Amino acid sequence: MRLMVVGAGQMGAGIAQVFAMHGHEVLLNDVDEVRIKRGIDGIAKRLQRDVEKGRMTADARGKVLEHIDARPHFKDLDVALAIEAATEDFDTKIDLFHRLDENTAPDTILASNTSSISITSLGATTSKPERVIGMHFMNPVPVMMLVEVIRGIATSDATARTVVELASSLGKTPVEVRDFPGFIANRILMPMINEAIFAVYEGVASIDAIDTVMKLGMNHPMGPLTLADFIGLDTCLAIMNVLYDGFGDSKYRACPLLKQYVAAGWLGKKSGRGFYDYRGTVTVPAAV
Repeated sequence: MRLMVVGAGQMGAGIAQVFAMHGHEVLLNDVDEVRIKRGIDGIAKRLQRDVEKGRMTADARGKVLEHIDARPHFKDLDVALAIEAATEDFDTKIDLFHRLDENTAPDTILASNTSSISITSLGATTSKPERVIGMHFMNPVPVMMLVEVIRGIATSDATARTVVELASSLGKTPVEVRDFPGFIANRILMPMINEAIFAVYEGVASIDAIDTVMKLGMNHPMGPLTLADFIGLDTCLAIMNVLYDGFGDSKYRACPLLKQYVAAGWLGKKSGRGFYDYRGTVTVPAAV
């Protein structure tokens, strides 16, 4: 299959890598070639680690990279599938779906990697809502097995069936869910993270203590505050806002401390500082 991934950040590059590893031809798009190169360089480094650990040969690594083509424009999009993996912002995604709709064939499936935004709304802005679907990969994409497959109200059975089969062919486990704010993963995960932030905000316990309780008491692989930093606090806030706006229920209100951290530019691991400080040689809880 020939497909396009829009967005060469952590998620988009991971999606491109997984498809390329399964022999698909991937056009990797972003707003400029610098971002695309950064995404491809990240893929190359991850694959090199696999070579060094004996999970992949150097020849196989080279073939995967050959399947990824930088595409800093929306021209010549003869693709069967286009996956949008841009920032979690409604207006940005609407603009991208307009452009994808205008530059792809009528039978091209348009998918979004959104973690919370309405697939029905995205599809309604196109000329082919029956071919618009959510394909929500988990982070990090090459490692995590789940793909949420989200059907908008107009998504056809054929489109859903194709995407479910495609996700399975990538070695992933597809789970079909309905188009409600946050779907399943983030409708459950984000309120938990938000409540952990409230616990910090109210002085219930330290950052490290909260994470330790959830790791040792609930057998989570990482604590909710560590996970929030890994996801990006700006992304967490955006999803909480989608939940709050979508349901109109105060239980989804974002913690004031989360809003304050985002306003300060403390976005987590990607900015060097969130609930933990990543700027030194050792990661430590940041002062609140």
